Amino acid sequence: METYARELYRQLGTMGTDYEFVGLASTELMTKDHSWFPGEVVSSGYSGENRFVWAFGELVGVGRAAKRLKADLIHSPATLGPMRSPVPTVVTMHDMLYWSHPELMATPFYTVPVRLMEKLAARNAARILTDSESSASEIRKYLKFDAARLDVVPLAGTVRPGAPSGSEGRRGDLVLALGNRLPHKNFAGLVRAMALVPEAVRPQLVVTGSRGDDPLRPIVEELGLEQWVDLRSWVSAEELEELYATATVMAMPSFCDGFCLPALEAMLVGLPVMLSDIPVYREVGGDAALYFEPTSGQSIADAIVRVATEPELMRELAAAGRERTALFTWERVADETLTAFSRALERR
Repeated sequence: METYARELYRQLGTMGTDYEFVGLASTELMTKDHSWFPGEVVSSGYSGENRFVWAFGELVGVGRAAKRLKADLIHSPATLGPMRSPVPTVVTMHDMLYWSHPELMATPFYTVPVRLMEKLAARNAARILTDSESSASEIRKYLKFDAARLDVVPLAGTVRPGAPSGSEGRRGDLVLALGNRLPHKNFAGLVRAMALVPEAVRPQLVVTGSRGDDPLRPIVEELGLEQWVDLRSWVSAEELEELYATATVMAMPSFCDGFCLPALEAMLVGLPVMLSDIPVYREVGGDAALYFEPTSGQSIADAIVRVATEPELMRELAAAGRERTALFTWERVADETLTAFSRALERR
């Protein structure tokens, strides 16, 4: 969500619109660089560290601030928005995972309150934006939201196009996976699949994004994969660029998702991607990805074997991925978002 807000508003700032933007930032963001925002940034007075405080700020505080600032339009970019406001509101809802897959959420206790808050935000919204047709279908299904006021605006990658990649022509010795350890990401399934890959062709696996004690570590130790699996915490931009340059493939084994930004970012630098065969990933990857069944360890392992033994396939996927990213640009995101803003203002 941070990437979305930052890249969208950075792009909007280059488009010479008639809008005057005012950003409402958490107390933490006020202490950080927000030079990317094309306008004044003021404090919301709410912390983003505590989920309940943040949610209250979105549901109640944003509407109050909009009234105080005499705003003509509210854009809430992080799924929640005002539950009641006379100011037309556009809410970007990135996924419906607490509705479609509550059992896979890290905090199932939040299911009921999250659903209630999303209902309240949707009820007040003039329009809803979402990242994929899959999420749009679920928003219509679970929130009963009017399809005529729902806009699908796919996101875009943010890694510098043309950055060097070491994937082309490599033997197949490094699989890269990025992300937190939430259950729906299915990194445990990816690690277990590594044990099914014959050692003669088994590549290294690097999984970044852990915080504190990594829940994947006991699985790695149980399967004796210490020499094959490298578990890392969050990495810097420089470290990530190096991983992109040395990896053979990016793996995203999720059971469900709202979009797949890491895949687009990988394709931008010519890194092939292997993805779960789920509808939303098909929307992103099209014919430019290698797909597998995320519930089958053997299917994941078979895909890894192909990565390790079919360099020509990797070259083809790298080229196809670069071509596919032309469909996903921040210029398009910004342009379609401005259209949604205009439509929301027409309802005043």
